[in-house]
Amino acid sequence: MNMFLSENTALPRRLLSLIALASVCMLAFGLYLQHVVGLEPCPMCIVQRYALVLVMLIAGFSAIFSGRSVILGGSGLLLLSAGFGAFVASRQSWLQWFPPEFASCGRDFYGMIETFPLQRAIPMIFKGSGDCTKIDWTFLGLSIANWSFLAFIVISLMAVFLIFRLFSSRLR
Repeated sequence: MNMFLSENTALPRRLLSLIALASVCMLAFGLYLQHVVGLEPCPMCIVQRYALVLVMLIAGFSAIFSGRSVILGGSGLLLLSAGFGAFVASRQSWLQWFPPEFASCGRDFYGMIETFPLQRAIPMIFKGSGDCTKIDWTFLGLSIANWSFLAFIVISLMAVFLIFRLFSSRLR
């Protein structure tokens, strides 16, 4: 038996590698939309990118390091970070479906962080100031925020699957 791919960790490590690779592809597509297509990300899009980078790093490190406890801990952290990303994406989707009456074009994310203290900047991001209500791009009728929400939900479900699989294999 290969020490890197034991029977209990082969599938979880492959699944974590797949999540890390998919996260890299989604981040690359976001950068493509920004730098080639010319779409400027709103503050909530940037927060979703940070959540996706966190998902990528957690999944990648959990896949690289062997051990049931590492994979289990990584899956738990993966669930938390993907859940946070899904929360932000769902809030942005809500703002896009039901835009507020008075949407002003505010500062970008970095401008808010530089100008205001963090405890004031974070709520400003989630209010959807700037272009968070604007839908610049769609695919199959869904906006970037909608696709981001679906991706974070799939990643969360995979993390839940990994947690249950590792716990059930321990009980056998």
